[in-house]
Amino acid sequence: MDLTEYARHDALGIADLIARGEISAREAALTTMRAVEAVNPRVNAVIETYDDRIENLDETSLGDGPFRGVPFLIKDVFGHEEGRLVEFGSRLCEGMRVPQTTYFGELFRAAGLNIMGRSNAPEYSMAGATENKLYGATSTPWRHGYCAGGSSGGAAAAVMSGMVPISHGTDIAGSIRIPASWCGSVGLKTSRGRTSFGPVMDEGGFGLSIGFAQTKSIRDTAALLDCMSIPQVGDPFLIPKPDRSYAELAHEPAPRRRVGVSLKPLMGVEVDSEVAAAVRATATFLADQGHEVIEVDPQFDGLNAVRDFCNIWFFGLDGRLEGYSAASGHPISHRTLEPVIYALYEHAQDLRPADFMSAMSALNQARRRLASIYRDCDIWLGPTTARVSEPHGRYNLGRTGVTFENYVEEILAVPAQFTVPHNILGTPALSLPLAMHSSGLPIGVQLGAPHAQEHVLLQLGAALEEAMPWADRVPELHISR
Repeated sequence: MDLTEYARHDALGIADLIARGEISAREAALTTMRAVEAVNPRVNAVIETYDDRIENLDETSLGDGPFRGVPFLIKDVFGHEEGRLVEFGSRLCEGMRVPQTTYFGELFRAAGLNIMGRSNAPEYSMAGATENKLYGATSTPWRHGYCAGGSSGGAAAAVMSGMVPISHGTDIAGSIRIPASWCGSVGLKTSRGRTSFGPVMDEGGFGLSIGFAQTKSIRDTAALLDCMSIPQVGDPFLIPKPDRSYAELAHEPAPRRRVGVSLKPLMGVEVDSEVAAAVRATATFLADQGHEVIEVDPQFDGLNAVRDFCNIWFFGLDGRLEGYSAASGHPISHRTLEPVIYALYEHAQDLRPADFMSAMSALNQARRRLASIYRDCDIWLGPTTARVSEPHGRYNLGRTGVTFENYVEEILAVPAQFTVPHNILGTPALSLPLAMHSSGLPIGVQLGAPHAQEHVLLQLGAALEEAMPWADRVPELHISR
């Protein structure tokens, strides 16, 4: 299969070619490998491929879901298939293997996806930039040496450079949406509880994290959500779900909604003028479609709230890293941990249960104040990131002089200012590549909705995809080039 033709298709497009017999799943996997060989040396998004899922693929092992045979990557975090490597982008975990298949991994396989390798991620997914000492930095496909975002930057860069049409991601502070903004992909953070973390965990990051994917299109996002939002045995709670499939609902116009627009800095970072213009253009389109557009003022003390957020996120980090050390055989040291993670490890050692409970209480109050935005509107519209992608080295964990006291300002504020509120809320949010900056880099626009309203975001996303299409944009580092 020609690489340019391969790259034109989204995941469902590749699945359709396979279903019609125009190509086989093995041919799709081999084409993916050609794509990886062609562009990955410049992008550095793929850190491992699985020979048994490429040359030696047993096509009878593939699930019968809508993505049967579609090449797919797993992010290098937590691990989802027993026996595979999972290294968390860290030298501490180098060579470590997954002890147990997760429900998430089983659902990916049931969807028909051919999991054929791992994508790059920052150490323990604790940065908005995919740069690490173990595998190096991942570039946005739009410019070599510029940040792909994090922590699912390898996933987004692999998708938008044309290596795979869809890829696994996770999101605890914007880790799907930040890379979507800086790489030009579609990034959905689902509602808390929408996808399972079983069987080992109840919730990711004490409820702050979700697992899902990076895609090229709304239809792929909707179809995958149908595959992944299936409650599993032992899940701690179930959340409301539409009576019909997301794939079906995404094709229907959204009912008239009140759209609240805000460009207010939430962590002190002013919004780039062209990013702001893209948000206003989106608001104008939605108003022209009959939605009511109003200005809103989110009630969010961002810097203080995110410090509480971090005391929850990092609580128990010391025990977690010590467990990884025991599993990998590598000692915890400045050689095996990057400087920022080592500083957070030391901070975690001093955290007491009382600190954790105090942070949980403070974040609960912040969440309830922030949620008041949905008294005034049904959709919260704003930027995904305040700025477009920047050169490597600004938001990574290899920097010296970053401690817990300045971690929020130095690492999180710029990329995560507008994304982390939705993790605190536990509500869905969708980043769409609706504009291009004069610098030649993509701009992400974010829509948020109340809990369990993913279908409304998909409906609005489909309308925006038709009105402001992004499928024909080709990055500089792309297999067709």
